[in-house]
Amino acid sequence: MKIVIAGGTGFIGKMLTDLLLAEGHSVVILTRGNRESSGKVQFVKWLEEGAQPETEIRHADAFINLAGVSINAGRWSANHQKQIYESRMTATDELLRIISLLPDKPSVLVSASAIGIYPASIKTVYTESSTERAKDFLGKTVHDWENKAKLVEGHSVRAVFMRFGVVLGKEEGALPLMALPYRLFVGGKVGSGEQWVSWVHVMDVVRAIVFALVNEDLRGPVNVTSPSPVQMDDFGKTIASVLHRPHWMPVPSFAMKVVLGQKSALVLEGQHVVPQRLIEHGFEFTFPILKLALDDLLT
Repeated sequence: MKIVIAGGTGFIGKMLTDLLLAEGHSVVILTRGNRESSGKVQFVKWLEEGAQPETEIRHADAFINLAGVSINAGRWSANHQKQIYESRMTATDELLRIISLLPDKPSVLVSASAIGIYPASIKTVYTESSTERAKDFLGKTVHDWENKAKLVEGHSVRAVFMRFGVVLGKEEGALPLMALPYRLFVGGKVGSGEQWVSWVHVMDVVRAIVFALVNEDLRGPVNVTSPSPVQMDDFGKTIASVLHRPHWMPVPSFAMKVVLGQKSALVLEGQHVVPQRLIEHGFEFTFPILKLALDDLLT
């Protein structure tokens, strides 16, 4: 297939591109920078004055949207929250504009999303059928983001919203910072320790995206989390076990709030999320268990 990726040079995008190329597909990466196309990767400029990516894209089979300012970078100041929100709306608007102008429409738009759409809870288990919606910043952002992307269905394009959990990678994503205290022998329980961590290995993320591309029955929200979420204290204990470090120094909630501000909700609160639709459609996780994932990423 010929696949167009927005956000193809980011954490997930780079691994996704490698997997798509390994499977024999060609990739078009929408970028703001000046990059030389090579082999089966074509770079097309977008979101800059004078850019007309629609004139350079022909016969694309699928679009994937991973674009947006990272929620992990910096404190959640009012300006940063505005950038997080607007970057997602702007990128999605531009993809809708591009698709509307293409004479040959893609069959599918796979758009990044997040489990932050679900309210934080210790007791509730969320599937894609859950109707509860978080009323905080992340909840509003994800809700509006999905509704915007859903407009592509007006062009008879299948829309899939990949609700990513806590994505674990070797050098990027949440794991390096989570593991750092343990490497320094000061790891321990964060907050109450009861909050859920619905984690997923980055390789299973990119495999799930490709799975969504080719499974025509898959549409709407898809939870991209491992089938075995754990509570934060168990997450920390597993890191400690894999790294052969102690799990002993608690980090109180108020300290996290002082250091991270509103962003502390990412580690002090959580959702117990199950990837019901991936499982029902036969997706098999390479790393279904946390210790398997951490053995791969930390050792």
